[in-house]
Amino acid sequence: MKQNLYLYLIILANYLLTVICNDQSCIADNKSDCNKVERENKYSRELNEKFKDYFDNIRKAKESYQPCDKSKCSCHSNVIHEDLKRFKDGISKELVQNIKSKGTKYQIINHKLYRDPECMFPARCSGIEHFILELLPDLPNMEFVVNTRDWPQIHKQYGAFGPVFSFSKSNDYYDIMYPAWAFWEGGPAIELYPKGIGRWDIHRKQLSKIADEISWEKKMGKALFRGSRTSPERDPLVLLSREEPDLADAQYTKNQAWKTDADTLHAPPASEISFGEHCKYKYLFNFRGVAASFRFKHILLCKSLVFHVGNEWLEFFYPALKPWIHYIPVDAKATKQEIRELIEFVKNNDDIAREIAENGYQMIWDNLKMKDVSCYWKKLLKQYAKLLKYEPVMDENFIEIK
Repeated sequence: MKQNLYLYLIILANYLLTVICNDQSCIADNKSDCNKVERENKYSRELNEKFKDYFDNIRKAKESYQPCDKSKCSCHSNVIHEDLKRFKDGISKELVQNIKSKGTKYQIINHKLYRDPECMFPARCSGIEHFILELLPDLPNMEFVVNTRDWPQIHKQYGAFGPVFSFSKSNDYYDIMYPAWAFWEGGPAIELYPKGIGRWDIHRKQLSKIADEISWEKKMGKALFRGSRTSPERDPLVLLSREEPDLADAQYTKNQAWKTDADTLHAPPASEISFGEHCKYKYLFNFRGVAASFRFKHILLCKSLVFHVGNEWLEFFYPALKPWIHYIPVDAKATKQEIRELIEFVKNNDDIAREIAENGYQMIWDNLKMKDVSCYWKKLLKQYAKLLKYEPVMDENFIEIK
């Protein structure tokens, strides 16, 4: 009933705009604009029938949505429970030994942190250690293996089994998700951020300030994407942008593997764009990289509507974000036409787009502060330690991390 009323109000609004445009001043000064409104009015019923599935998705999402408990990083606590339940019978020394080659091994002994001297990515290890070091007074003795590669390690169907911490995974893996190193350091290095993306607490403040300075009305009414061609999932949007630049500005940038323009879909590579520049656009696209994308949390702080492509790859905070509430989901195999239709939907329903954009911003701003990241680490390590069936003995070859 409410849905029918909403559609009726949209049609009525378009009709009133046409009536207004028939005023003499409109005819004299803005005849082309009036003709455009009149043409769009003819198709308003068709458009709203075309977008019926999207309206239904939003209605269903709102009906089922339950805001999470914001206290003590509880929005993300269920992820820890889900990741550890596979090990509910306990974690033996043999199980940890079985997967020691899958990452960097750490030990916490008497509130001190020790690590294997070899770390594949020192900046990533440093980004992880920042959070653990500040929690040491509250942590019991334990040992654990942290994967600093981009890809998860413990596949459900084959290979070794054991408790490996990874920053991202899909449902095909048993890895235990932890907050990525990039919250502090070790994020992807690009031309704009040659030492990595940098501290999340600083970016939070910067992006929130920019978002407040650029009102919704002043944002450019098109979709933006910049990134390298790590996956063909990005091609339809880039091709749509070339055909219809009024709908999207999507271009490929260089990455380490770039050799010729063929690696950027037969076009010269575009310049990178800072996160702050993203905030100038109403609509932003987020694609996965090798695993989950580090940009997702950043662009949600722009108060722009985020189209999140694919639902396979996760970070620990993704499950708290709900499709059609905090972002608009896009199938990973979406065609150019399907993407065009989604962009047309939000352009024709500006109030809905703005509401989802605000919801996404608020969810990240309220529930992904640095203290929430630390809180998650603390809960994760404490619950993990309870599952250990043995008392760790300090490895004499390890180095102390201070």
